[in-house]
Amino acid sequence: MAHQFTVREIARQAGVSDATVDRVIHGRPGVRRSTEDQVRQAVRELEGQRAQLALSGRHFMIDVVVDAPVRFHEAVRQALEAELPFLRPAVFRARFQLHERWNAADCVRELERIARRGSHGVILKAPDLPEIAAAVDAVAARGIPVVTLVTDLPASARLAYVGMDNRSAGSTAAYLMSQWMRGRPGTVAVAVSSDFFRGEEEREMGFRATMRALDPGRAVAYLPGSDGLDATAEAIFARALAGDPLLSAVYSVGGGNAGIAAAFDGAGRELQAFIGHDINADNAALLRAGRLHAVLHHELRADVQRCARIFMQAHGALPGQGGVTPSPFSVATPFNIPSG
Repeated sequence: MAHQFTVREIARQAGVSDATVDRVIHGRPGVRRSTEDQVRQAVRELEGQRAQLALSGRHFMIDVVVDAPVRFHEAVRQALEAELPFLRPAVFRARFQLHERWNAADCVRELERIARRGSHGVILKAPDLPEIAAAVDAVAARGIPVVTLVTDLPASARLAYVGMDNRSAGSTAAYLMSQWMRGRPGTVAVAVSSDFFRGEEEREMGFRATMRALDPGRAVAYLPGSDGLDATAEAIFARALAGDPLLSAVYSVGGGNAGIAAAFDGAGRELQAFIGHDINADNAALLRAGRLHAVLHHELRADVQRCARIFMQAHGALPGQGGVTPSPFSVATPFNIPSG
């Protein structure tokens, strides 16, 4: 396994012993396959953070734990690794646990592992479930600050939430929807990836409340549980379109937008208004093609930089303290698509 890092660096990155790393590097037996993969992942992570390793200053090792579709958790990784060189005077390194369709028990086990091993901070995107909140409490009790990203766990001992005001985002989507659908008949669907992500729930609540105020006669259908994946979203919308001949507009809270567009194509139906979240490759392509009409977008790089600065504040490296200050967001259209 070619690399330019010491055994100690790799062991720290992987959270295993020096002896385990030595066995993996030299191909000696006695190491589980999952542990071998963990060591190899650690080397890849160090490669991605090579420029940061040369910086001087205080050193922080943080953990990034994300439950989301691949397109989002890879965006988080890329945003953090892009920001690492700009976090002077501190030197940050990150360990990643990024999962799609992760179950709560595994998330809890990972948080318990972090609590035992130690960390300078945890960036967490996870469902708002009692067992996960309890695991966050246990991490915080060890003196490890936890920052929730994009979606919050407000009943936990997390230090801060970083992300947009999700209720405001939902209300903004409703404002746009009410303008575009004015004078047109049709049902509007709200689609979420999970019933347990607090941020998605708040977006849906903001959307419904504002639609009631601005377009009180409009039918709004709630479509849960797409996992944010295209295939699941397409199947859910195919059933919804078959059951509602008036369904003609969508506020997609949780993703799977290519699948939603495919379901409308398959049914031979027009999408009169389609609003989503986050600029990624799929959404940018849908915007350029005129399939998505607007995307509510916030700068993920700015968010992860805020997370890092909150950790520095928690450890006394910067003045101030963390809190809940919403990130600004913009409305992207086919004519002002951000770079990502």
